[in-house]
Amino acid sequence: MGSTRNGIRVSITNMKTSRRTRPYRMEARARAAAETHRRILEAAIRRLGDAFYDEVSLADVAREAGVTVQTVLRRFGSKEGLAEAATTLGLEKVRAERFASPPGELDAAVGSLVAHYEAWGERSLRFLAQEDRVAAIRRVTDAGRALHHEWVDHAFGPWLARLRGASRARRRAALVAVTDVYVWKVLRRDLGLDPRTAETVLRSLVAAVVEGEGER
Repeated sequence: MGSTRNGIRVSITNMKTSRRTRPYRMEARARAAAETHRRILEAAIRRLGDAFYDEVSLADVAREAGVTVQTVLRRFGSKEGLAEAATTLGLEKVRAERFASPPGELDAAVGSLVAHYEAWGERSLRFLAQEDRVAAIRRVTDAGRALHHEWVDHAFGPWLARLRGASRARRRAALVAVTDVYVWKVLRRDLGLDPRTAETVLRSLVAAVVEGEGER
C-alpha cells in the first residue's frame, strides 16, 4: 500500500519497516563497539602483563585486538590512556577473584590468594619493577596495594576484630606482609616449590600470624 506526495510514491510499509530496523541496527552497532572496546583492553592487559611498558606498542595491541592503531587512539587517546584503562579493568578482575572467599575462612582465603598469584603474580612483579619510572604503572601498583590491604581486612576481619590499638595494627601489618606477592615469589620462584606445596607453606605462615604466635 502506498500514497503519492509531490509525484513521489511512498511505501508506508517500507517506512514502518525502516523505523523498526533502525533501533536494531543501533543496538547491533553498540554491541559491536563494546566488543571492540573489550578486545582492545584484553589485548592490552596481556601485552602489558607479558612485557615491560616500553616494549609494548600500540601497533602490537591493535594487531592482537584485530583493529587499527587509529581505532585504539580514538578510543583511548594515547598509550598511557590505554594502559590506565586496561589496568583498571585488570584490577576489577583481581578484586572479583580476591574477594570471592567469605571472611574468616582461612583455607579459602589462602587458596584463592595462591590461585590469584598463579594467574597474576608474574604480571604484578613486572609492574612493581617498573613503578619508579612509569607514572601510569605507579598508579596501578598504588591501587593494587590499597586493594591488597582492603582484602586483608575482608579475609581476616573476624580475627582482627578481636584486637584493639597497637595489637591490631601489628597483626594487620603482619598479615599484609605474609600474604604479599613477594612471599609467593620466594616460595615459587626462588625456592622452586610447586603450587600445592607453596600453598601449604603459606597457609602455615598465615595461621601462625592469625593466632598471634611469636607476639609478646
